[in-house]
Amino acid sequence: MRAVGRLSNHARTGILAATKRTLPAAPRAALINVRAFGAEPIQSSSLKGATPTMARKKENGSLGVVRLDYDYPPAPGDIDCPESFGYDVYYRVVPGFTFEMAQSGKMTPDVEKEFIEAIKYFGEKGVSGITGDCGFMMYFQELARKHTHKPVFMSSLAQLPAVTCAFNKNEMIAIFTASGTKLGPMRSLIKDECGVDPEETRYVIVGCEHVPGFEAVANGTKVDVAKCTPGMVALAKDIVKTHPNIRAFLFECTELPPYSDAVRAATGLPVYDAITACNFMLAGFNDNPLFGKNKWQKGWDGAQEEYEFAQNLTDEDRAKLETGDKK
Repeated sequence: MRAVGRLSNHARTGILAATKRTLPAAPRAALINVRAFGAEPIQSSSLKGATPTMARKKENGSLGVVRLDYDYPPAPGDIDCPESFGYDVYYRVVPGFTFEMAQSGKMTPDVEKEFIEAIKYFGEKGVSGITGDCGFMMYFQELARKHTHKPVFMSSLAQLPAVTCAFNKNEMIAIFTASGTKLGPMRSLIKDECGVDPEETRYVIVGCEHVPGFEAVANGTKVDVAKCTPGMVALAKDIVKTHPNIRAFLFECTELPPYSDAVRAATGLPVYDAITACNFMLAGFNDNPLFGKNKWQKGWDGAQEEYEFAQNLTDEDRAKLETGDKK
């Protein structure tokens, strides 16, 4: 730079002129790359007086939930209740996909076809991630992944590796489930999908089927959350008393999140459930207003799409339902 500084004005003028001759002329309708702002490229000729904030913003992240063929009145906190989420959530029932079928880990060919249609439906809907409304859908995690490039987390158990590595090997994690005897057969699946063995001594599997009022889950009737809460809290406190090394709870059943706050308050321990799993995945898509680039994404308007059981099925698919409105 010092050598250039000693050039005469005449020499500088000559260098600048030569440089201009060697540079290609910019196209008249140059493209402005605004993909980083979440929009398609816009030609500069159409941006007279425009600012980058006028570029089309990306949609807020949204969730797709595969539903069992099981119609029941979900409580706030339940994964089938839209009020449980701070972002858009969409549902799709799989005709013939019963709770018993999910527990078995095996689908009939017809149900598998309907399941794949549900996964593709969410792709067309533009959701950011896909989950299910039953923890036993972990059996079909691999099947769902084969038919989408969206993140798939069919069970809250998808969080288990992160929760496990957060604590020492001699510290324990309590896994609450709707039925303690039904989770055992999933051992090899959990090992394959999550890389952890639920039969290791650090995991305590706890069935909630005997909590007063929680039998409504098995009966398919409305759960009285207020009635169940004291029993759920008592169960959690008993587990901590029996196993003082418990450091966290993981609620596997999708109807357990309504009790997460009560257990957190009573035990002082973290509770991970189906809702925290969804929130974790969606956080990777949504703007963090506290730092970094802001206003690149549309904010959530706070309104969920109204949903009625099986509303987005064809008449033909609706006729295949085991439960709910078949009209």
